[in-house]
Amino acid sequence: MTAKIILNPYSARWRAQERFPEASSALKNAGVAFEVVRSEKANDCVDLAEQAVKDGFSPIIAAGGDGTIGEVVNGIAKATPKGEDFSTFGILPLGTANDLVHNLGLPLELGEMAKVIASGKTRKMDLGAVNGRYFANNTALGLEPLVTVIQEGIGWLKGVPRYLYAALSAIQQGPSWHAEIKWDEGEYTGDVSLISVGNGAVTGGLFYMTPHANLFDGKLTFSFGYRESRLGLLATLPKLMDSDGKVFEEKEWLYEINTKKLSVKLIESSPAHTDGEIFSHELYEANYEIFPACLPVLVGE
Repeated sequence: MTAKIILNPYSARWRAQERFPEASSALKNAGVAFEVVRSEKANDCVDLAEQAVKDGFSPIIAAGGDGTIGEVVNGIAKATPKGEDFSTFGILPLGTANDLVHNLGLPLELGEMAKVIASGKTRKMDLGAVNGRYFANNTALGLEPLVTVIQEGIGWLKGVPRYLYAALSAIQQGPSWHAEIKWDEGEYTGDVSLISVGNGAVTGGLFYMTPHANLFDGKLTFSFGYRESRLGLLATLPKLMDSDGKVFEEKEWLYEINTKKLSVKLIESSPAHTDGEIFSHELYEANYEIFPACLPVLVGE
């Protein structure tokens, strides 16, 4: 069958467009038959993926970063009648952080990823959703999307250093929100500095906000905590770059929990993102759920 490649040329600040000829050659060398469409505006990939499903293309490949992946997944979901299987999904990693690729253990090298696509071998991955919007890797309120808002305005740094600088800038603001959080087996009411909900473990290319998240376990993993001191929050930053998640074992102020459902109500609004893309600048209420083993993702051997 013919693959539909949905290219977001803006990913990685237009580097996706520059690198696409390399990706195209890799696919041809791997024997993959494909057609390409390019997004031209925000959320265009949603519509392009929806149309690709309706036109019968398989697999549908997101060529870009995590934001592109999130849009394509939402388009696939939008076009799929309730109760039916989602279309096969694949990735050409042309983004900055490529978090989902990392969490799936897939190669970043385009020639190797083309072989993964050519293999046709899939594994059914969970998808999360917040207020009806799907996410493949993670979503967040509080500090994490504030970092996203800040990094979007930075033009003089590129790649992962931009995320790190934005994180430092966000921490300097000392942000906090008053939240009511409820999950399967518990609840919390009080101040929070961050609420991060993971399907995958790593986000932003550096940070293990939910280090024990598993894309295939049928659960969401979320973390939350409050740190009044800016210095205390800053001191935690390098610990969140450690994949072993020991900072959560300390249980001094930061907690990680597995759940199937989660709800959050805020007194003060927060920006919110899914897969690194801001979908609301002023969110007061968020309801999360997990859709187990619904997305057949190409993983190769």
